[in-house]
Amino acid sequence: MKLAAIDIGSNAARLQISTVLHNDNVVSFKRVEYVRFPLRLGHDVFNFGELTPESEARTAKLMQVYKLLMELHEVEDYMACATSAMREASNGHEVAKRIEASTGIKINIIDGSKEAELINNVVVQALDERQFLHIDVGGGSTELNLYENRQKINSKSFKIGSVRLLEGKETKGAWRKIEDWVEDNIDSTKEIIAVGTGGNISKLFNLASKTSELETTLSEIERIRDYIAGFDQEDRINKLRLNADRADVIVPAAGIYISVMRWAGADKIIVPDLGLKDGIIQLVYAQLGKKKHVL
Repeated sequence: MKLAAIDIGSNAARLQISTVLHNDNVVSFKRVEYVRFPLRLGHDVFNFGELTPESEARTAKLMQVYKLLMELHEVEDYMACATSAMREASNGHEVAKRIEASTGIKINIIDGSKEAELINNVVVQALDERQFLHIDVGGGSTELNLYENRQKINSKSFKIGSVRLLEGKETKGAWRKIEDWVEDNIDSTKEIIAVGTGGNISKLFNLASKTSELETTLSEIERIRDYIAGFDQEDRINKLRLNADRADVIVPAAGIYISVMRWAGADKIIVPDLGLKDGIIQLVYAQLGKKKHVL
């Protein structure tokens, strides 16, 4: 059986198709298809407050492509979720309805708490009893989640992200709000370890020297950030081989991870290969019996 997740973010839209595996009483998911396309919806929304007709047309076209891929893979069930850009767009819900009418793909516009919940449901599997600060930086928002003993203690969504920073549209006082939240919620008498999710931290982690398979240090993330910042956009694409839509946002995104880690006093960061799309897959499996969005 195959299930699919569509994650429509402020920078890119992703499709993941996974096979459900059963080993005794343990259920797991194996990725068999992954496609990412840089829609950059945040550019419209953070500058103009709405999605333009051009962005709507491109999104509809991409949803049609994703629908065809799901049909070819004989996907049994799926869910499409849109985050910061579409939920902040004044015409987000209208656009979602028109896209559903033209493509058959229902787009669920989820709030920051639901986004964090879906990511947390898979990230918690990589944690132990220690104190962890989960940092998820998207194009339009950053979600922080505090864990201890594999239980979520607190969480908060902030209107600051890689595309929003690139456009100079971060919410006034957002940096201070993050710093205050970290100071108010983290127990500084205990070790704190950061957990990073999102496309930018995954790329930074791939370039970094690692202390283990899933872990590196704050100083190493800072080093890689400074190294990339030393190249202009063209050289980041041609010499560092970064995608164009990654090359311009990776340094602003790195700044968020680094700042939060510094404020928290976290010297190490774990980067599991997990994200919103994995949380959506898990939710689809849990709700499979409802058959709401079967192709």
